[in-house]
Amino acid sequence: MRTQAICVALALWGPQAWAGDTSPADELAFWSAEAGAPGRADRGRAFFGRRHGAEWSCASCHGADATEPGRHVVTGKPIPPLAPARNPRAITDRAKVDKWFRRNCGDVLGRACSAAERADVLAFLLEAGR
Repeated sequence: MRTQAICVALALWGPQAWAGDTSPADELAFWSAEAGAPGRADRGRAFFGRRHGAEWSCASCHGADATEPGRHVVTGKPIPPLAPARNPRAITDRAKVDKWFRRNCGDVLGRACSAAERADVLAFLLEAGR
């Protein structure tokens, strides 16, 4: 009976039940301000799909369509869609956003992403699925 009550409460609470300490729009605003210019979805889409001298691109694991699930190239682990339009939990936890940008930029670029690159990718992800 208690399990049912918890499930009903979560269902009524909706997507807010998964909200973290940030939002996709807040992350885009922050990184755009850090870059000194608004993120551009067209540049983010190109960045996401292109290799940057390393073996992988963002799309290698996340897929070319950010509204669809991806799969890690090496481990085969499923990856939920990155587009907030398809995954309400995406880009809602600042620590996780920072962790994954740091890790993935290292794999894809061999360095940290710049503020402008982050803003562009975030703009692309926010536009995807709309």
